[in-house]
Amino acid sequence: MRLRPFRPDDLQTLYEIDQSCFIPGISYTHKELAAFIAHNHSQTWIVEDGDRIVGFLIANTEPRKILHIVTIDVLKAWRRRRVGTLLMEAAEDWARGRGLKMIGLETAQDNLGAQKFYASRGYRQVDEIPGYYANGTTAWVMVKELE
Repeated sequence: MRLRPFRPDDLQTLYEIDQSCFIPGISYTHKELAAFIAHNHSQTWIVEDGDRIVGFLIANTEPRKILHIVTIDVLKAWRRRRVGTLLMEAAEDWARGRGLKMIGLETAQDNLGAQKFYASRGYRQVDEIPGYYANGTTAWVMVKELE
């Protein structure tokens, strides 16, 4: 497995992965995904195995020295094989290298696997947002303070 930056020809594959990882109403449209990636303060990391993309993470910097993780997507067959860890380490290291103070993200209230993964990395639940996702699902806001 290797970590690399986003390339424009990755977009369709990332869209397909996002659609496979999340149900409608939580997954992003092609247009939304493209906008998140193209944002001026956005970074996107890709994990490949050979020539196949198996996961990705999109994050953007926000005021007050915060990195916001927009999405982290890992193909089902590749979960629990360190893909998510590689992506989170890349984002966290990048944030530290820029002097950011905190990382935040939202995760569906019923996505217990993701919540457990983030908690194991030092993220804590700080808030909930009822109806956050287009399908009405509540989101947990989780944050990690950086040294």
